[in-house]
Amino acid sequence: MQSSMSLLAITGALMAGAMSPGPSFLFVARNSIALSRNHGLATALGMGLGSLIFTVLALMGLQAIFIAVPFAFWALKVLGGLYLIYLAVKTLRSARLPMSHELNAEITSMSLRKTVSFGLLTQLSNPKTAIVFASVYSALLPQTIPAAFYFIIPALAFCIDAGWYVIVAFVLSSEAPRKTYLKFKTFFDTTAGSVMALLGLKLIFSNK
Repeated sequence: MQSSMSLLAITGALMAGAMSPGPSFLFVARNSIALSRNHGLATALGMGLGSLIFTVLALMGLQAIFIAVPFAFWALKVLGGLYLIYLAVKTLRSARLPMSHELNAEITSMSLRKTVSFGLLTQLSNPKTAIVFASVYSALLPQTIPAAFYFIIPALAFCIDAGWYVIVAFVLSSEAPRKTYLKFKTFFDTTAGSVMALLGLKLIFSNK
């Protein structure tokens, strides 16, 4: 009974985390609207894999490692922030390009496998997510963790994150959002790039 309640509570916490706005949502949304539905779905797969990896690391005690070796956390934060800034610069540079020019160049260069990798790196770019996962699990897991949980919870994290972003990809790759994006492309790309850059800077300079 206690195990079932723990899983329900963890499911709710993971769903709330997945649905909160952030760089992952921006990246899935942009790929779904600007490139294709398949690129959006591939990005969603990468996000799910990132959550699975973070969950495994959290269950293995990554939080304890970060506390013991603060430099490791700082280094990962800086690398993650720089990666987000890199994505922001790419988005801002393409903001004023004609849609046909950008699509031909980007779809040619970004295979679906590469898109999965970019999605994974975007999800892993924020080591704070691992701390959040560790905090959720330490608060909601039973005192004696059933062995099956070490397999169930990573799978649960993957399904929730990937599932949410699959929904985002399907919704935003439909005709109406694409037409709106085409009409206001410069505004949307400039806004997304600026938000991504701010999130990267916040990650680098945050004290927590």
